[in-house]
Amino acid sequence: MSLLKKDIILKAPLLVTLVGLSALFSYATHADPKTPGTHSGYTTAEMLANGIPSDLRMIDVSDIQKELKDKPPIAVGFDIDDTTLFSSPVFYRGQQMFSPNGYEYLSNQKFWDKANCGWDAFSMPKSIAKQLITMHQDRGDDIYFITGRTSSPCHFTTDYLQKTFHIKKMNEVIFAGASRTVYTKTQYIKAHKIKIYYGDSDGDIISARHAGAEGIRVMRAANSSYKPLPKNGLYGERILRNSQY
Repeated sequence: MSLLKKDIILKAPLLVTLVGLSALFSYATHADPKTPGTHSGYTTAEMLANGIPSDLRMIDVSDIQKELKDKPPIAVGFDIDDTTLFSSPVFYRGQQMFSPNGYEYLSNQKFWDKANCGWDAFSMPKSIAKQLITMHQDRGDDIYFITGRTSSPCHFTTDYLQKTFHIKKMNEVIFAGASRTVYTKTQYIKAHKIKIYYGDSDGDIISARHAGAEGIRVMRAANSSYKPLPKNGLYGERILRNSQY
């Protein structure tokens, strides 16, 4: 470890350090600094404190439902962490167990096996995900979950999502993994001909666009353990109102 990294860790143990930033790529698809935003964007915390800026493209589930009315079923995709589930309890526990005050746990297969094979029972379903999934199921749309998590040899998360959201036709969760150079979710969004992909991270929006789909932003909860909070609207994407819950 370089002296710079050591100095940052010593001075700011609770902040995202250089080591932490590297490890966090295992938590969600990365946002490429070479893909600049087209808008300043606003974090969920800023929007809660100051109100919704008029220059954001806010929509409701009903708006999407109206747009899709009388159209044939489509395939839609969902990110998991901070989009479908509020899973901060899982990641908080993992950090405390495997690398207190650090982010090395995100590179530890033992953590991912715990998270994917049982700990998701402590993840809370987001209200916005319930609304979206109900709407898409009523339309007969195919639903896919594509996550940047590292995979594990179990099916707990798939079963948990199916039971929690009462999904009739459940597809296995796709563990796309993470990369600092490639948008790993793009190939799966494209392969399954997904038209709309819902996600909270910048990488989710970009991955969808690279696959020819629309990326719709789900607001990351202000108290999420995944920091820093992304800037909603950074790419001019549409944002689901009240989707932090």
